Amino acid sequence: MVKGYVILGLLSAAFALVGTCVCSSASSRFDDLFQPSWALDHFTYQGDVLNMKLDNYSGAGFSSKSKYLFGKVTVQIKLVEGDSAGTVTAYYMSSDGPYHNEFDFEFLGNTTGEPYLVQTNVYVNGVGNREQRLNLWFDPTKDFHSYSILWNHRQVVFLVDETPVRVHTNLEHKGIPYPKDQPMGVYSSIWNADDWATQGGRVKTDWSKGPFIASYTGFQIDGCKCPDSVASRCDAAAGDPKQFWWDQPTMSELNVHQSHQLLWVRANHMVYDYCSDTARFPATPVECQHHQH
Repeated sequence: MVKGYVILGLLSAAFALVGTCVCSSASSRFDDLFQPSWALDHFTYQGDVLNMKLDNYSGAGFSSKSKYLFGKVTVQIKLVEGDSAGTVTAYYMSSDGPYHNEFDFEFLGNTTGEPYLVQTNVYVNGVGNREQRLNLWFDPTKDFHSYSILWNHRQVVFLVDETPVRVHTNLEHKGIPYPKDQPMGVYSSIWNADDWATQGGRVKTDWSKGPFIASYTGFQIDGCKCPDSVASRCDAAAGDPKQFWWDQPTMSELNVHQSHQLLWVRANHMVYDYCSDTARFPATPVECQHHQH
């Protein structure tokens, strides 16, 4: 019962803040939700598929046309095939400013035959350094797979093909800041990071293997759309509360099946967790002492 009061208290405080974001659900073509940010000549379209390339002249990136406060974003991506060492394909949500919040998927390329590493990170009030890395249980270059970020008042969940691979829990009751009041855009980019991306920077980008192409489809954003100038919450009084499915009690934590999936991922595919890196963090980061996953 105490847990229920905590959840209700968080929701009530959130809904009481000034300002309203518009709840929307959109599964659409790239042009309806996103726009190129840079290197427009590095974009090509094949029906519902967007191809974005990196060559030795430039990478490329795109951003959402709107910012969102809570909800779920999903993009299906087919990563760079073959020798992708030195390249990074990033897909993330971020707010603006020096004290921004950010949720990252970064796909770190590798030499032919070696697995991609997926790095996730969470920034809260401008502070990151919360990296986790895992190998995927499939070849992400052979077909499209969905990558999602679910963000609500209680947790941030990173999902791959609807399997949770990371959870960042709201621990404000422990005095730990949680990202809750900055609308975020949705972004993706492909770029050269051969100073660190592959085997710590030991393997460099082989430009003779380029151009390096990441492909995208299945763009979906189901969330509260906010004006750029408004840092506010979704107001339940502004519409049908059922629209806010991401803040229903069943979404406040993983269900039993999802918890088992996450444990399986961590046991079989995680290769790095900042919480266990005593060289970087001699004192265990405070959130690591409380997170269940």
